[in-house]
Amino acid sequence: MSTVFALVDCNNFYVSCERLFRPALNLRPVVVLSNNDGCIIARSNEAKSHGLVMGAPYFKQKALLRRHGVQVFSSNYALYGDLSNRVMATLQQMEPDVEIYSIDEAFIRLPTQGDRTFFQQGRRIKKTVDQCVGIPVSVGIGQTKTLAKLAATVAKKENCHKGVFHFKDDGQRDEVLAGVPVQKVWGIGSRSCKKLNRHGVYTALDLQQSDNRWIRKFMGLSCARTVLELRGQPCISLEATPSSRKSIVSSRSFRQPVTELADLKESVSCYISIAAGKLRKQGLVAANLHVFLATSRFRTDIPHCSDSRMIALSQPTSSTPLLIKAGIQELTSLYKKGVPYNKAGIMLTGLSRANRQQRNLFLPAESREDSQLMAALDQINERWGRDTLRYGSSGLTRAWSMKQSRKSPAYTTCWAELPVVH
Repeated sequence: MSTVFALVDCNNFYVSCERLFRPALNLRPVVVLSNNDGCIIARSNEAKSHGLVMGAPYFKQKALLRRHGVQVFSSNYALYGDLSNRVMATLQQMEPDVEIYSIDEAFIRLPTQGDRTFFQQGRRIKKTVDQCVGIPVSVGIGQTKTLAKLAATVAKKENCHKGVFHFKDDGQRDEVLAGVPVQKVWGIGSRSCKKLNRHGVYTALDLQQSDNRWIRKFMGLSCARTVLELRGQPCISLEATPSSRKSIVSSRSFRQPVTELADLKESVSCYISIAAGKLRKQGLVAANLHVFLATSRFRTDIPHCSDSRMIALSQPTSSTPLLIKAGIQELTSLYKKGVPYNKAGIMLTGLSRANRQQRNLFLPAESREDSQLMAALDQINERWGRDTLRYGSSGLTRAWSMKQSRKSPAYTTCWAELPVVH
């Protein structure tokens, strides 16, 4: 066996983050809500047992939540992002080949030689993350990334494996695949699933045993790779370096409809500041800025309105003030007086490396002073928390900001909200 992959998956990640600093919530039902406390986006196992489903609107579930004593939290992305970084840093200290796949998942290439079995390596990973961060994880181990994904699902759902599952042989692998619906296979979308079902493919085992020529002809190369992965032939390599982003989006729904241009300017300035910080952190500059506004899709008393504009910047940049100036200009031309906007946002496209950008011959390069100012701004906000320093155009009170009535403290990223031990 030349290559073995492990997928480390944080269990009910948002819920686990909320429980980390409140141990009294262990074994109690807990849910986390989406932006503006709209829908349920994370559930503890105890909450799942009460019939609470993913994506259910919060206002429709209030009676059920009260009846079962479910603890409800607003999304706390600062906390979740920081704890995710700690989990990933712990994994990278343990193994050299780590691919961060999402906020709560990472692939690892396991060494095939050594004193430990693969199961023992998985147990070591699980124990180390629990000791260093306190977030429970499940570890799935397989010959390919697709099999590791499926193994992690088995490790999470079947308690007998104690959070670690490894496909020991082909017989065990096929037994598991026979019980997995084809739509649950990594890389198989809803359209592909319908096409496979019409051809009599309903489980992961059916897909694994499909005819190669038919798969390549009617399903494409991506599905053909998935079939080979299910057979234990690695086709999807580990990406230790994340691929360059094509765009950066920053947007939020408002806690209540916004009709005033001044409030919209504040929100767009705030979103641009967030996106520009992400640009600089990744060493990128943007060539285009998109601004968009929208009313609620669920209101029937007014016509739905959704407008957007794009401006091509004269010079690719990551400078917050330059982007804010361009964004406010586009917002002013988009704005319609009296329209109750429910959402605003911006998107940066045409991204390129800051140290490799094509300069405009007829414009001066961005001043060194502005670059130094942006670096100082980022360092202060990184050290003391987002918005410690911010541009006045992004507002102070921010009455338009999204609703987070049940948000927990920023236990790890704000000095004023550090947990106190008595």
